[in-house]
Amino acid sequence: MKNASKSKIEDTNLIKNNIMNVKRIFGTILTLLGIGGLIYVGNGLITKGVANMPIIVVGIIGLLFFFAGISLVKNTKDES
Repeated sequence: MKNASKSKIEDTNLIKNNIMNVKRIFGTILTLLGIGGLIYVGNGLITKGVANMPIIVVGIIGLLFFFAGISLVKNTKDES
């Protein structure tokens, strides 16, 4: 009986650790997408000027991705 409950606890901990790893990987992907979007916007503003609405929209989306990714990585506990 004790072995079965120990096994369930170990399985639960393994699932939690896998979820934390997925959150951290997703946060890293969001951060990298945000950085890429911000670099694209910076390049677009330098070469095409400030009057482009799509560049501004991509910049806002890039900022959202960047800050969402940073906060997801920052707030995910590292339980190994």
